[in-house]
Amino acid sequence: MLININCAKCIGIDAVPVTVEVDITQGIGIHLVGMADIAVKESLLRTITALQSLGFHVPGKKIVINLAPADMHKSGGGYDVPIAIGIVAASGQVELPGLGKYLIMGELGLDGSVREVPGALPFADLASKKGLAGCILPLGSALEATECQELSIFGVESFNDVLKILEEKEDCSDLLVWNTRLYNKLTRLGRRASAHAPQDGMDFSEIIGQDGAKRGAEIACAGGHNMIMVGPPGSGKSSLAKAMAGILPPMTTGEAIVTSKIYSVAGLKGSGMGLIRKRPFRAPHYSASLPAIIGGGAGGDIRPGEVTLAENGILFIDEYGQMSKSVLEALRGPMEDRVVTISRLRSKLEFPASFMLVAASNPCPCGYYGEGNRCICTPGQRMNYLSRLSGPVMDRIDIQVWLHPVATGKLVRKVKGESSAVVAERVLKARLRQKQRFAGDGIFTNAEMGNRLIEKYCVLDEPCRAVMEQLIGKMGLSARAYSRILKVARTIADLEGEDDIGPKHLREAAGYRFLDRMPDGMK
Repeated sequence: MLININCAKCIGIDAVPVTVEVDITQGIGIHLVGMADIAVKESLLRTITALQSLGFHVPGKKIVINLAPADMHKSGGGYDVPIAIGIVAASGQVELPGLGKYLIMGELGLDGSVREVPGALPFADLASKKGLAGCILPLGSALEATECQELSIFGVESFNDVLKILEEKEDCSDLLVWNTRLYNKLTRLGRRASAHAPQDGMDFSEIIGQDGAKRGAEIACAGGHNMIMVGPPGSGKSSLAKAMAGILPPMTTGEAIVTSKIYSVAGLKGSGMGLIRKRPFRAPHYSASLPAIIGGGAGGDIRPGEVTLAENGILFIDEYGQMSKSVLEALRGPMEDRVVTISRLRSKLEFPASFMLVAASNPCPCGYYGEGNRCICTPGQRMNYLSRLSGPVMDRIDIQVWLHPVATGKLVRKVKGESSAVVAERVLKARLRQKQRFAGDGIFTNAEMGNRLIEKYCVLDEPCRAVMEQLIGKMGLSARAYSRILKVARTIADLEGEDDIGPKHLREAAGYRFLDRMPDGMK
């Protein structure tokens, strides 16, 4: 008897259909075909042991298991449960009338328990597109898809739970993920935590001084712009980067779906339920490898890197000047295109990478250039240190700020400024203006504008053109830097609630490109 089970495989952040076909005929042996990796091939021994521990018998005939389509690489242990279902159904040990209604994934333990698999949210999305009734997933994985209310999402803990659902002899509503004890427990804990949780991260009011850098951070968050902070140790670069996470607006549902899919595919959602609503803040070490930052892996197991995990959030890189030259150059593509393409001999994947890069760097090896006579570096050492920040990379960083140590008087008296809540309100209003502006353009922020949209939304009158001609001639800006200034000026105008870009907006935007006019000793 031939049995077909609906399964899936994640390619990028989306799932594609995979069918597990099981046929039992006269002969000897168990044969697994369909470009399966070692983890899938090992599933045969796990599956047979689990079935025997549950009292099922494995027929002494020829069992052929095909993972279709045959030209697509399959990996992971998520096909254990479908293979086990196929064997017991094809051998006639159980009748499963509901088999074709659901997408089924899960890894089997030797005792028949079902363990979590990554990619539950893309699986549920695929089931909806295929018109299936729902998904049968491990309970921990099913929690990711709790917001897919139009589907029947079953969270199972054992192989017998799967059979109970597919036999359709009993009411299985208690296995729906929304009715499980774990879901109710996590819901109660979530409500309690949200009611008593303190403010996460750093508040703007806790950062003493640095008013110019705070203004630059506000503009960056309002328009989704990349930002670099250069200054000596202890000037507040890391604290300001952490505080920026608290003034970003809440994610829209569309942004939350994309971010949640990324973390689901990467297996990083943990025990969280539903969609991720908090914007990511990723802070990899400057020594991280190229695959860790950009993404990579062997064969068909390609994982998203930090640029993708920071989608719709912040990628913070401290000690930016000490990062590998190859990694810095590799960031140029994602920063410009907002996607990252990972190519292998037999596969090519594209991951989203729409993030805000927030970088921090010392101005020289000792860290004290520009602070009186404290710097002990030679001009050559300074030049070599910041030469890693190549022209093409810096062109893609819209906002550049230099931080100096806070004055002693302010530090001792702890003169506080605005709180994150006040700044976040202005940022949100600017983002709402951008949302309305780009409603039909498929983007969310000013930083995402291409040349066509810049011409449409950054129109300059005659006084503004005169200012830009003066700035370009004085600063020697590239064409890309010119476009970046227009984007930042557009954001400054949005923060002030103005429809048109004015000369003052252009001058302020140009002031955030000090690295384009560094002194000779620093170039």
